[in-house]
Amino acid sequence: MKPQKKRKALGKGLNALLGDKPTQEVLAESSHILISKIKPNKYQPRTHFDEAELASLTESIRRDGVLMPILVRPVADGYELIAGERRWRASQVAKLTKIPAVVRDVDDLQALELAIVENEQRDDLTAVESARAYRRLMDEFNYTQQQVAESVGVSRVQVSNLIRLLQLPEAVQDMVEQRLLNMGHARPLVGLEAKKALILAKLCVEKGWSARQMEKEAKKATLDVAAIASTVDADIVALEEDLSRSLGLTVSLMKKKNGSGELKISYGHKSELDAVLQRLRQA
Repeated sequence: MKPQKKRKALGKGLNALLGDKPTQEVLAESSHILISKIKPNKYQPRTHFDEAELASLTESIRRDGVLMPILVRPVADGYELIAGERRWRASQVAKLTKIPAVVRDVDDLQALELAIVENEQRDDLTAVESARAYRRLMDEFNYTQQQVAESVGVSRVQVSNLIRLLQLPEAVQDMVEQRLLNMGHARPLVGLEAKKALILAKLCVEKGWSARQMEKEAKKATLDVAAIASTVDADIVALEEDLSRSLGLTVSLMKKKNGSGELKISYGHKSELDAVLQRLRQA
């Protein structure tokens, strides 16, 4: 595939479809279509949707309806969502059968660009979600980092810094996706040995480090893992090991500064999940 030429804009009127308040032109162009005919956006960069925010939006839709039309494109058996997934999801929970929508015949590249821009405008994406979306533009459409920057309206340096986060261990990327770490916390960990990076990430969450403190700790990366690990709660480490042995799967326990925490069980195949669920039901 040849490199894409620079795009001047997302398309006439498309930016108006990504806002929070509909213009008269958007309302005039919209029509009500069956929700059952809409499939999710295969280019949706957002992987996590806040349940509390979704519940609040659902109540708003039950009360006032969907005020801002969603954006879809025609496909063989109906429509594919381009922008407005939260409204689409909340409308289903609210038991609506139809939803106001604007139908535009856009290509795959514009579908991805629009999905990224919509989420970036609302500050909905985590740093890792943005990084994966930018990487997809580069891998699937041969965009350069400069073209990505121009397409979504950010600096080339920001694109470069975000994409570097994909070098982090999956466990650390997961912590960014869960918003336990932000970009400022995660960036100093890029390039560190995986085990060191994960230990420092856990310490950051547990102790509530600032981004500057994380930078200081990352500069000590020449320390042995054992030296870093010695500052981790020994009881937490022992419990992780005990649970991992008991379940036969990798278990990660994340303790936060406020005393709360999260327990994560990683599995590679559905059969492993089924085995764990069966043991829990029998307990």
